[in-house]
Amino acid sequence: MNESIPQISTSKFFRLLFRAPNLEQFVKNNAGEMQLPSFSEYITQLCKRQEVVAERIIKRANIERSFGHQIFKGSRNPSRDTVLQLAFGFEADVDTAQELLKYARMSALYPRMKRDAAILYCLYHHFSIMEAQQVLHEMGLPLLGNGETK
Repeated sequence: MNESIPQISTSKFFRLLFRAPNLEQFVKNNAGEMQLPSFSEYITQLCKRQEVVAERIIKRANIERSFGHQIFKGSRNPSRDTVLQLAFGFEADVDTAQELLKYARMSALYPRMKRDAAILYCLYHHFSIMEAQQVLHEMGLPLLGNGETK
């Protein structure tokens, strides 16, 4: 498993990039910092850090069991909604949910979009997936995992 989680903070990495006299040399010198583990590697590492098994995350995320295991194995790629469901499965805070989206190579939650704002609110207040679905339903917004694609 690739354990290459970046070691330099993103803000410091921005400064290094913007101060670099030569982009090609910057990329060459920082190649190790510019690689993210795959999504499946990242969520497996997250399970280990939280000392929880994938099965529990999948169940709390309300994701179909075999599909969830395929995501953890890396044989299937999740949609943005599935990543967000996993965030609820991990009982993630906002920062961890944004990290999950980043490692899945998907757009971050954006508070100026009504649906994203509702999801952010639910994550911040530690709602369960079912409570979040209720909020989305009450606001007339698409439910998580309701056929939305990447």
